[in-house]
Amino acid sequence: MKIAKFPRLRLGRRAVASLLAGAALLPLTAAVHAADPIKIGAVVSATGPASFLGDPQQKTLAMYVQKINAAGGVLGRKLELVLYDDASDANKANAFTRRLIMQDEVDVIVGASTTGSTMAMVPQAEAAKVPMISLAAASVIVEPVKPYVFKMPHSDRMAAEKVLGEMKKRGFTQFALLSDTGGFGKSGRTETLKLAGTLGLKVAEDQTYGEKDTDITPQLTRIKSSPAQAILVFGTGQAPAIIARNYQQLAMKQPLYTTHGQASTEFIRIAGKSSEGIRMPSPALLIAQALPESDAQKKISVSYAKEFEPQARMDVSTFGGYAHDALFLVVDAIQRAGGTDKQKLRDAIEATKGFVGVSGIYTMSAADHMGLDVSAFRMVEVQEGAFKEVR
Repeated sequence: MKIAKFPRLRLGRRAVASLLAGAALLPLTAAVHAADPIKIGAVVSATGPASFLGDPQQKTLAMYVQKINAAGGVLGRKLELVLYDDASDANKANAFTRRLIMQDEVDVIVGASTTGSTMAMVPQAEAAKVPMISLAAASVIVEPVKPYVFKMPHSDRMAAEKVLGEMKKRGFTQFALLSDTGGFGKSGRTETLKLAGTLGLKVAEDQTYGEKDTDITPQLTRIKSSPAQAILVFGTGQAPAIIARNYQQLAMKQPLYTTHGQASTEFIRIAGKSSEGIRMPSPALLIAQALPESDAQKKISVSYAKEFEPQARMDVSTFGGYAHDALFLVVDAIQRAGGTDKQKLRDAIEATKGFVGVSGIYTMSAADHMGLDVSAFRMVEVQEGAFKEVR
């Protein structure tokens, strides 16, 4: 299916036979009665600079809405996905959120792909009291807690904690921070600087770059001559891949770390051989096949990859994984709430306990609208063009 010229996608009318295998990810009602559909609103960056986030999210939502409907829907009702592409533009995300609430009358909203777009959507979701689950990472989305807003991705603070913790284990005492000037990079920089002091690590260089910069050599040159023993890149988009190439061109020796914003094979494809040896925190999804059978996330992660890759004709990514978890968490909450009353649905999402997703095992509370801690991350390294867990 394609997004219409007026970027909106409605799904849920056709069952796809190829998606029936392994349909019991969650207990879904088999008998479908004549009832109004459950409307899942979504805003993702299917196009634009953040399309590497939004494209797999769009494909994941479309695939699983069809699959759930083929298995009978939820509580006897079909799902209807009303999806808009914000083209990586926060202003469009704001406008589409208004449309989802006022015109489409959706029951719940999933999105956006980026922190900037999410923060443009939050005030409207809160004012209308429509439950919203973001697919973006910055801590500011759920801190302080906003009653109707939740998020699936691991936070920037968690990424900083995982990376800096490993640096300390390796005996490093000083590092360089290189962050982009977008929402995720700014928030990540703030969290990293706060955390470094508590861990006794010194920030030897604190450099920034623009999200659309095509050469970050000047910043890396300063870092190369600094006493930094390692480098942490905090950003999204294609710039970190450019940084990896510039890093290799300068023959730098300090170990290079990125965040979960690069935890996808697309980063490896863009960076090429320059990605070799780079370490980053990642959900279990990217190393699912290598997980022990006893790992609670292995079955669902392997299943998602096997279903998604042939259908979408692309490698599975952590970004699509966040959409997978958001949709199934919503389905689980609807079942526990006994319907789509927005207050009851909000309460059910907040009461989520031990929900196993491909991104982690979620336990929400009134004080925590993300539901993950740093244990949801695995440290991985790019080796021979693939992600390998660092143990």
